[in-house]
Amino acid sequence: MFLKSLTISSGLDIIREIKFRLGINLIVDETPNIQGKETGNNVGKTTVLMLIDFCLGANPNHIYTDPENKKDIYKRVKDFLVENNIVVTLVLKEDLEVESSPEIRIERNFLSRSKIIRSFNGVAKTEDAFEEALTNYFFPEHYGKKPTFRQIISHNIRYKDMSINNTLKTLDAYTSDAEYETLYLFLLGCDFEHGDRKQELLSDIRTEQSFKSRLEEGQTKSAYESALAILENEIIALDAKKFSFDLNNNFEQDLVNLNNIKYKINFLSSEIGKLNIRKNLIVNAKNDLSENQSKIDLNLLKQIYNQASSQINQIQKSFEDLCNFHNRMIAEKIRYIAKDLPEIEKQLISKSDQMSRFREEEKLLTSKVAKSDSLEELEKIISELNDKYRSKGEYENILEKLKTSESKLADFNQQLTTIDDDLFSDTFESNLKTKVNKFNNHFSNISQALYGEKYALKPDQVVNSKGQRLYKFSAFNTNFSSGKKQGEISCFDIAYTLYADEEDIPCLHFLLNDKKELMHDNQLLNIANLVESKKLQFVASILKDKLPEELNKEEYFVVKLSQTDKLFRIESFGIASN
Repeated sequence: MFLKSLTISSGLDIIREIKFRLGINLIVDETPNIQGKETGNNVGKTTVLMLIDFCLGANPNHIYTDPENKKDIYKRVKDFLVENNIVVTLVLKEDLEVESSPEIRIERNFLSRSKIIRSFNGVAKTEDAFEEALTNYFFPEHYGKKPTFRQIISHNIRYKDMSINNTLKTLDAYTSDAEYETLYLFLLGCDFEHGDRKQELLSDIRTEQSFKSRLEEGQTKSAYESALAILENEIIALDAKKFSFDLNNNFEQDLVNLNNIKYKINFLSSEIGKLNIRKNLIVNAKNDLSENQSKIDLNLLKQIYNQASSQINQIQKSFEDLCNFHNRMIAEKIRYIAKDLPEIEKQLISKSDQMSRFREEEKLLTSKVAKSDSLEELEKIISELNDKYRSKGEYENILEKLKTSESKLADFNQQLTTIDDDLFSDTFESNLKTKVNKFNNHFSNISQALYGEKYALKPDQVVNSKGQRLYKFSAFNTNFSSGKKQGEISCFDIAYTLYADEEDIPCLHFLLNDKKELMHDNQLLNIANLVESKKLQFVASILKDKLPEELNKEEYFVVKLSQTDKLFRIESFGIASN
């Protein structure tokens, strides 16, 4: 798909209409350079790229937030976008040279709740449904799988520092190597159906290891085992001391029964506590989801909808449908989350009844023991035994949790090993090398043609700090020189598009790039000639006075901005400066 147009409008008023072409598309600032004064700041060059990204699912906050300080909001811009109900419309076309080729129309605004506009080919979408429509249109039947749509297209849209300065690491700084592994295996077209499961397993392993670490914050498993063994010996010694008392015939059995019942009470109390924690987590999650269900007065909204539908013929879905769909999704999530609740409540009732019986039995046995001879000394021993049994129950409970955690980790790691055995098999590795070699044929040829240097992609098998195997992808200069990072990035993006077409892999045929004034004139000119010949789209923001003479032509400009004619033309709408 290619960019056809980007329109910024308010009602019937069109603020900007940007039409794109094949080849190079330049977003320029043409503010004159007066006495060496720097120009090009805050006129909206980068915002054009952001708006395209916004239409492809990005967060609207990027449009009016300072990228260096997320807490700083450009209030004037945000107020303008909201108060004038600015709508951004992106049209993409399968082939710009064939008028009848399919195209899609995406519309978004900056309002919220019932006033939000988020449509795909004229059909209003929820946030999740919008992502699903984008994913399945560009990458059929891929929604819900890894990598995500936003991850797949990240190399096509480069205006954030991370993607401007890195060829392959185009996601945020917290993205794991495992996510990049899945991303680039997908981009190369390697058929690895367990990518989703591998990432899930790695996440499960991290969670379980964190839980195990919390359990062992006080002591290690072996320390608890040693302490438990000592406790059991101390209990035996106290029992032996207790046997030396001259007690009635039934006292001995009563005391044994009392100790046993106290141990059962302690252990059962721990189990009830764990069940209550699980129940509260489920109930809280269920309540949180329930709050997301629509509470809108549908009767009132029906009147508004009927009035609107009489004037707007394109309305295809009623608000009731959207609310019902949303509520059904929430209800399904609630049902899934709450599926364990009946069994937990059943267990709580059963264990509470059992606890009541134990308490009554403890009360009866305590009464019997208290009436025996040597009561003061006996109470002291009983108190010590109670403390020992309580500690024993705590240690046994922790050891049981550690045992369960270790069992889960062993199972997760075994599943991960099975997946990795396939991923790192000779067959898969051979297929991967074949794909990489095909890609590198494009990568090296393009970099040689553009910069006289040959770049290549390489997948290294590595073992991370946690002992997990991964393919780690990196780009390098085959002459092993430092090369030009900006050139490497552009070569990679262009090479990937050509490779994807050759391998029949779905991809976007436009590349968005910010700050191209950092690139040498000859490099930019070479890119322009190349994308023109390959019939690709290369959209770049740049200062006009930094352009080489060959590109400083109207035919290459898709939008010209300046300090007196900024992108949103806010001044013409009478918004006062803040």
